[in-house]
Amino acid sequence: MTGVRRFVGLVLMVVACGPAAVAVTQPVATTTATASATASATASATASATASADASATASASASASTSASASSAPPPPSDMLLVPAGTFTMGADTGGEEDEHPAHRVTLPAFYLDKTEVTTRAYAECVAAEKCRPRASRDFPRAEQPASFVSWSDAKTYCEWRGKRLPREAEFERAIRGDDARRFPWGNEEPTKSRAVYGTGAPADVGTHPLGRGPFGHDDLAGNVWEWMDDFYDPFAYTRPGAAEGRPGTCDEILAAQNQLRKERKQGFTGSNPIPVECEHAIRGGAYNYGALGLRATNRVHHAGGFRIAVLGFRCAKDAP
Repeated sequence: MTGVRRFVGLVLMVVACGPAAVAVTQPVATTTATASATASATASATASATASADASATASASASASTSASASSAPPPPSDMLLVPAGTFTMGADTGGEEDEHPAHRVTLPAFYLDKTEVTTRAYAECVAAEKCRPRASRDFPRAEQPASFVSWSDAKTYCEWRGKRLPREAEFERAIRGDDARRFPWGNEEPTKSRAVYGTGAPADVGTHPLGRGPFGHDDLAGNVWEWMDDFYDPFAYTRPGAAEGRPGTCDEILAAQNQLRKERKQGFTGSNPIPVECEHAIRGGAYNYGALGLRATNRVHHAGGFRIAVLGFRCAKDAP
């Protein structure tokens, strides 16, 4: 709020010699001096207020122009991606699932873009035709809009980089599912249904064919259809590491030590039904067409060796937001 400054004028009184002169001239001099001071103060205050308003308007217009210029210079989002805004969300859970999903904790991430759907066989074939990607390991699920499975972690990484993108991090994927309300599934807290996701069946569906299952930011098939490769190494102790608040797992050496500790303590089930890894494997997320409804939960963490090229495992790409 702009403060108001008050100006105080000083009235000078001229006293002539002699009593008569004082009696006649003193009131006139006082009135004239007071009016002059008042006019001066008013003019000064008006000029000051006008200058202040002009400066404020100029600054406001300049800021508005700067903001407008900044907005117009920002690149548009890629047409096949949707923005996941920056924010702090709840990752993991305190109960339920496997031990590697615990504890629930707050994670803060910058904004990023994420492919609206899983990468399709058609899109992946374009990379193969450009001689940048190797062919999928099988010709099963050949429809153009089915998700591209039978690809390894390095295959997925190569494709994303060819598109000017990257693989998403595990924390980013869970952020895209859970939004700001810590939901259990992309669509909310209601249990999975066949109208929302592809699960408990023998093959993946074409991408984007279950709009009722979209996530909070508009992404399709974040639960079910195929598992998706994450950029991160799978770390069973990720949620208790120093980098947990930023969604960062431990180093490969730290992960190997953690896995050795779990074997020594005979905690086979800590990482789920898959054996405790003996190498630094990669995280996969989202569940798949052959899984049951429980496997589609947002917090579910699974892992596979990066060289796996299997039917139930595909990917989508991410990209840093400007």
